[in-house]
Amino acid sequence: MNKKMVCLDVDGTIVDFDGHMYPEVRAEIINVMEAGHHVLIATGRAFHATLPIIRDLGLHSGYSVCSNGGVSLRLDPELDEGFEVIARSTFDPSSVLDSLSERIPMAKFAIEDDTGQYLSTERFQDFSFGVQAAGVAFEELQETTAVRLVVFSQDSSTQEFASAIETLGLQGITYSVGYNAWLDVAGAGVSKASGLEALRQILHVDPQDTVAIGDGFNDVEMLEWASRGVAMGQAPQEVKQVADEITGTVHDGGLATVLRTLL
Repeated sequence: MNKKMVCLDVDGTIVDFDGHMYPEVRAEIINVMEAGHHVLIATGRAFHATLPIIRDLGLHSGYSVCSNGGVSLRLDPELDEGFEVIARSTFDPSSVLDSLSERIPMAKFAIEDDTGQYLSTERFQDFSFGVQAAGVAFEELQETTAVRLVVFSQDSSTQEFASAIETLGLQGITYSVGYNAWLDVAGAGVSKASGLEALRQILHVDPQDTVAIGDGFNDVEMLEWASRGVAMGQAPQEVKQVADEITGTVHDGGLATVLRTLL
């Protein structure tokens, strides 16, 4: 049996939206690892917020992609912290911030900088950051080198938010709109897929042996990249349309169902 590169989204795939991991999901992930496959986390979370999942699963070696492809980790138990950042993709967020602040004046902004810290306006905080964001003036955000820019607006619907982004015609970035009025922005061409492709080459895995499972708009490129792309049952229709197959919802243990087919 060829070694597979099994790429797993976290929220809505490994854990539910309350952060709970079902025992059968944990058990099947461990079974796949013990069968010799490469299991990689591929998430929009910053690495600070990804490490608890990695440790909970007992992933002591290998690789993970965080911040929607902006950061890649190498896991090694012999390293002081058990991991190291091996790649960061950065961009200048100033023009994006200018455009978005004019178009969506009530939006809140947060940036993951090139050291892994978070800076934010209006005390904007989210669990996906994994660290407490430091409050700063908007002007300081404009001068920050960014790995990830997060934009949130409670005054807009998801559709309104997506339409606003489309009309801006922003260049030099990659973005995905979340389930609510939430926008994740990365550098041009940066996605979970771009991060995973670099790791596939390091691992010397054949493209035909790639598997990816996810549920969000930020998983679209990853599902298209993988030879076998699987959408979770609760995924939006636009995500399901790019997948090769659809499994059960996160509450049905849909990930475990897929993983059993690899054993």
